[in-house]
Amino acid sequence: MSSDPAATQAGDPAPARPEAQPSAAAGTAPPRAADAAAASVSNETAGPAAPRKGPLSFLSGALTSGLLAWVCLGLSSRVVGYYAEHPPHYDVQIAQSIATALKTLIVGMCFLATFSFAFIGIGLLLTFLRSLRPAVAAKPS
Repeated sequence: MSSDPAATQAGDPAPARPEAQPSAAAGTAPPRAADAAAASVSNETAGPAAPRKGPLSFLSGALTSGLLAWVCLGLSSRVVGYYAEHPPHYDVQIAQSIATALKTLIVGMCFLATFSFAFIGIGLLLTFLRSLRPAVAAKPS
């Protein structure tokens, strides 16, 4: 590339000059970022509110999460069964340590997924039951 000014007139933007860029120490954002931030704030405040979730949404989420918890529990039991039948055994100490750590990590992640989905399912089920009760007007204090 040449630094000829005539070459930049063909439609290529001119290279940025250091004196034209705002300094980071001044604490000011570039104009484009400020405009984008102001536009996103105005869209959030001016737009209509999102519709409230209904009981059917909570129930479907609870059932989906419960199903995923059940699938993860089956996977967890199969992983534990596999490692019970095929324990990692290596002659080299570092390989044995890595295999044991990896086994612990895999089993732990399977049960963590099971617990997470089950806990979310229970929470959504409780939210579903709460959404069925009629709303009680709060008394001003």
